[in-house]
This record gives sequence, C-alpha cells and structure tokens, in this order.
Amino acid sequence: MTELTLPQDQRLALKAQAHSLDPVVLLGAAGLSDAALAEIDRALKAHALIKVRVPLDDRAEREGVFAQIATRLGAARVQSIGKLIVLYRPPEDEPVPPPPRTQRAARTETRGGGREKNRRPRGRQT
Repeated sequence: MTELTLPQDQRLALKAQAHSLDPVVLLGAAGLSDAALAEIDRALKAHALIKVRVPLDDRAEREGVFAQIATRLGAARVQSIGKLIVLYRPPEDEPVPPPPRTQRAARTETRGGGREKNRRPRGRQT
C-alpha cells in the first residue's frame, strides 16, 4: 500500500480532533512487529483517527517507524509529537473527503448610513 496524503486544511482539522485522544496502541520492546501492525490496522478500522506511542529515544528511528506504519497500512501521517504519532485512514466505505472550502461571510444589509433600522440610540438614557 502507499501512504495517504492529506491537504493541509484537513490535516489541521484532524490534529484538532486528535488533541483529546489517548494512545490506543503502545509499541513495546519488540518494536514494530507484525502483531503491532495488525493491532494498529484493527484500531484504524475501528476509529479512523488514532494515536500510537513509540518508545524509541532516537528521533530518526521514530520517524522511520512512523513512515513505515503509514506506508504499510495505507494511512496518513497527521502529526508526530515526541513519542506520540497520530495516524488517519478514512473508513473503507467512505472516500477521502475534499478539503473544506473557505468562503467569505456574506455582508448584512443595513439602511441609513450603516445603522440597522430598529437600533436603540447610543448614549445615556434619561
């Protein structure tokens, strides 16, 4: 499988959703074994967005594990903070959604020099 790539807007939204999640898979002393990959795959099928704790001290090794998981399971790398990595894979019955479009808010119509019609006068009331 190939690694899934996400647009920046969607990745930022997923980071916000993942903020309150706890790690569901903890890699042990055996590292990235077939059993650990199977557990990560099961968690992605159940939740779509997960955190994984990788107990490696070397940053380059952690990045390698992160890339290997994403590539082998067809997931997207959302975020890596210290020893926690966040992975996302959309449900199989749901295609990857397009990034949200940014739209400008419509201006409200006002009458009479920018003031709304039934607005109370400013200042002190007597």
